[in-house]
Amino acid sequence: MALQFGVFDHIEPIPGVPLDQIYRERLDQIEQLESAGFYSYHLAEHHTPAVHSLAPSQNVFLAAAAERTKTMRLGPCVYVLPLHHPVRLIEEICMLDNLSGGRMDIGVGRGGIIEAYFWGQEGDVEVNYARYLETLAVVKEGLANDSLTYQGEFYSFDDLPMRLRPIQDPHPPFWYMRNVETSAVNGMHSIIVGNLGSFQANVERYFQLWDEHQGPGALNAQGEAPKIGLVNHLYLAKTDQEAAEIAQPAWDQYKWNLAAPRRLEAERRGLTQFMGSDANPRPSNLPDREAQDSPTTATRRTGAAALEEHAARGGAGFNVVAGSPDSIRSYMDDYLETGANYFVAGFQWGHLSHEETMRSIDLFVSEVMPHYF
Repeated sequence: MALQFGVFDHIEPIPGVPLDQIYRERLDQIEQLESAGFYSYHLAEHHTPAVHSLAPSQNVFLAAAAERTKTMRLGPCVYVLPLHHPVRLIEEICMLDNLSGGRMDIGVGRGGIIEAYFWGQEGDVEVNYARYLETLAVVKEGLANDSLTYQGEFYSFDDLPMRLRPIQDPHPPFWYMRNVETSAVNGMHSIIVGNLGSFQANVERYFQLWDEHQGPGALNAQGEAPKIGLVNHLYLAKTDQEAAEIAQPAWDQYKWNLAAPRRLEAERRGLTQFMGSDANPRPSNLPDREAQDSPTTATRRTGAAALEEHAARGGAGFNVVAGSPDSIRSYMDDYLETGANYFVAGFQWGHLSHEETMRSIDLFVSEVMPHYF
């Protein structure tokens, strides 16, 4: 399978730029990415008191994107399922799939427990995870059938008519982020966060588990081959030095946006249960997020670009790679050696301006992408 390209986006605030302008410019950007041949646009979900997402209602923004595009797939990455009523979500997914002409993707996840707490839900990670599992089960059942019957801990439905139907049968493709085992066992495409050094082990584990649980060479429910990609926040400039000088302060701002506001709000309120090592607890009995490194991973080249590093602790492990087109191609060559078939780029992050981002995209599209089609 040839390498395909996607975009992962938060839509962050930019100093001095009003919200309506940020939305308009991002839609212009999406049009440009579609014309360059990008496969899908993935939009994160985060809510106040976080500041790193100005599109907390992904479906509203994706509806606008559907009107501006014709071929690019569109989807949340991820819906934070504990925060959604499953029937409302089923209906909106059906609307978006029809508005986009069958281009909807569905990323799912449980989100952070602190966000659920601020939404008035239980501040308990096990209950939060149970909400995620039940909401996912209801959404799958409702999308695939003309009526919904379900009896659970949080929701009960008795032969509820599903008046809206998605175009894609039995439902749009599902994606899962951050865990290859959960993705593969459930027949979902996978997007990983981290860096290239640990990525190959995750790629190998994903395809191994896919063959074990879905069958060797099996396709997903929509007849597609499974995809796995790594989120890569990119910045390209004519030289490595220029790329690093622009990217470094923007990356510092991105890390602050991603980690600090919720932590500061928890400290202001004295919510010690969400501080330190307890800030992002994981439910019991979940598989590890990281596969064990393969023997070849340790020798993988790093530092191919002018700036390549992880987010700070608490920054979700996303990485940034900045450099000239030559340096980014070197990084891309290493990426291909992992066996991944999907490359996920983040182009605008931190306080990067629209103009800076479009220059970076233009370089990637004209001087990097043609080498990998």
